[in-house]
Amino acid sequence: MAELAAHCCGPEGCEPCGCPPARDTATDDIRETVRQKYAAAAAAAAAALPGPKAGCSPADEHGTFGSALYANSHADGPEAAIEASLGCGVPSAVADLHEGETVLDLGSGAGADVLISANRVGPTGKAIGLDMTDEMLDLARRNAAEAAVKNVEFVKGYLEDLPLPDASVDVVISNCVINLSGDKPRVLREAARVLRPGGRFAVSDVIADENMDEATKADMAAWTGCIAGAFTEAEFRTQLAAAGLTEVEVRPTHRVHAHATAAIVRAVKPHA
Repeated sequence: MAELAAHCCGPEGCEPCGCPPARDTATDDIRETVRQKYAAAAAAAAAALPGPKAGCSPADEHGTFGSALYANSHADGPEAAIEASLGCGVPSAVADLHEGETVLDLGSGAGADVLISANRVGPTGKAIGLDMTDEMLDLARRNAAEAAVKNVEFVKGYLEDLPLPDASVDVVISNCVINLSGDKPRVLREAARVLRPGGRFAVSDVIADENMDEATKADMAAWTGCIAGAFTEAEFRTQLAAAGLTEVEVRPTHRVHAHATAAIVRAVKPHA
């Protein structure tokens, strides 16, 4: 048995041989760094304290991320959830949601975009929020209960391994979270997998400048500021195409860092 396991075990593991997949320590370390920062932000928001911010800019003196971005978007979500937003845009405002659709929010945080989406898809639709942080999930569920929004669900999971069936959602949204993943190509493949044919990908995310310096890229702390891990526009387009998505659109919105900008990124899963 030992010889068989040695022969067949690899990075993806092998169930017949009884060996698990190899652990990606770099991705795990990034994930834990992000989790700790966002857990602290959720705890502060739940206690209505100033607390640490975890948005997409090292400093937020000019409304480059968070609740300020919802002011002119006609957002129809609960104030508490919007106030706790840590994102760099308002993806629910640009996803062109329709009655009866199922929407998945990757890295849903306090639930602002999930609750806004739930209102827009109506009682025949559904909005699902996915987050890996227990504190954020607790906060989101509390916000949903206080807003009496019924057509929502918050689930725990990782962006790189979505706990949803193939072709189960109409729209994937996300607000400044994909760039935090240590394996962004896999996140995009997972998003494409759960989208139905004709489904839409519409996210706000950080786009790194082509000339980002190596010191910024290497700064581990910047993973929780959305900068070090961000794709360039060319990389985003390439990886979306590799995931099988088409009609890619990248529209910059505002600067969030000396080396990065926020952008709306859209794509479509083609019909078979």
